[in-house]
Amino acid sequence: MTTPAHGTPMPAPGEQLPPSTANSPGQWQSYDPWAASPVRAGGLVPAVPPALLEPPRRTSRRGGLLIGATLLALVAGGIGGGIGAYIERNGGITEVELPQAAAEPGDRDRDPQSVAGIAGAALPGVVTLHVEGAGRQGTGTGFVLDGRGHILTNNHVVESAARSGDISVTFKGGEVVRGEIVGRDSGYDLAVVRVRGVSGLKPLPLGDSDAVRVGDPVVAIGAPYDLAGTVTTGIISAKERPITAGGDKGDGSDISYVDALQTDAPINPGNSGGPLVDAKGRVIGINSAIRAADSGSGALDGAQGGSIGLGFAIPINQGKRVAEELINTGRATHPVIGVTLDLEYTGDGARVRAERSGGAPVKPGGPGDEAGIEPGDVITAVDGARVHSGEELIVKIRSHRPGDRLKLTLERDGKERSLELTLGSASGG
Repeated sequence: MTTPAHGTPMPAPGEQLPPSTANSPGQWQSYDPWAASPVRAGGLVPAVPPALLEPPRRTSRRGGLLIGATLLALVAGGIGGGIGAYIERNGGITEVELPQAAAEPGDRDRDPQSVAGIAGAALPGVVTLHVEGAGRQGTGTGFVLDGRGHILTNNHVVESAARSGDISVTFKGGEVVRGEIVGRDSGYDLAVVRVRGVSGLKPLPLGDSDAVRVGDPVVAIGAPYDLAGTVTTGIISAKERPITAGGDKGDGSDISYVDALQTDAPINPGNSGGPLVDAKGRVIGINSAIRAADSGSGALDGAQGGSIGLGFAIPINQGKRVAEELINTGRATHPVIGVTLDLEYTGDGARVRAERSGGAPVKPGGPGDEAGIEPGDVITAVDGARVHSGEELIVKIRSHRPGDRLKLTLERDGKERSLELTLGSASGG
């Protein structure tokens, strides 16, 4: 028998410890598991006492099972919670299909006099104009007048390309062709452009702007801010609204005088030249100007404030006459009374210039001279409708045709007088 390093007798190979030694409880109480392993002749001996190699007691096994069951429950609970959260968030683990109402008969049909019906019929006849020239470029709108390719728009839309430039015309279907100016008139702010080689043109029917009443529903179509095919709706909010626009040249030659239809249908820069359509899909006006919050009344290409519900359209009765003259002769005629007005007069009414510098205030042999108008007369009404300035008188006269007879009310030397005259004609430009 040999003695380990700790001094406790250990059996030699094949020997047995005495029972008293094997069962001594104090033997293992002094055991240090981290001490160096004892060495004996022939090699190393185990550093772990035989008692520690015995199977674990039953109580330790039950504790391990309890811990394992607890961990399993926690893992299962975590997995279950995650699945529950996913189902709550996504409604299940299958693909989502939302309920949708089934199509019913008539869902795809629209009343021809509804806004959708009017827009559907009119849009194929509305075009977008992209204009470049004179160092400028812009976007406007126009609409087809006939099967020969004539398109009506505003003069201020195409003016920059009048001498040299390019006009491209885009139709609803996406076809783009070159356009050429047939004629234009700055006084009416109207122009006719022609396209060639286009089949299937859809001319828009023209209505009667004289029959329009305040409160009538209208639809405006155009390309505000180059958003082609935009449709807005509103009502006629006023008639015979005298407006002026333009005047960039400084000599008054490019000022437009319009006895306009006023609408609250939203129109913005790019709507210029587009149609204002009535409840039966007929054109009753050409959208031309807006009252902008920052710039007052002006042509749509110069007003940057956007729509505030005050838009103005040239009545189609006037537009039709001017378009016919531009197509047939290349120029439009203006009705005149043959007098020169004092546009600096601040009183009520339109005063005929009194001084003779720069020519006779009343043209000899002209309509005004023949009717008896004299220098210094103040014209206060046309056919019973009051006028409050020289601009308003011009607007009222421009709303008529050459050859029409008008009844004028005027003041001379503090007395009111009435007279009739036949409108003369002058070429516009």
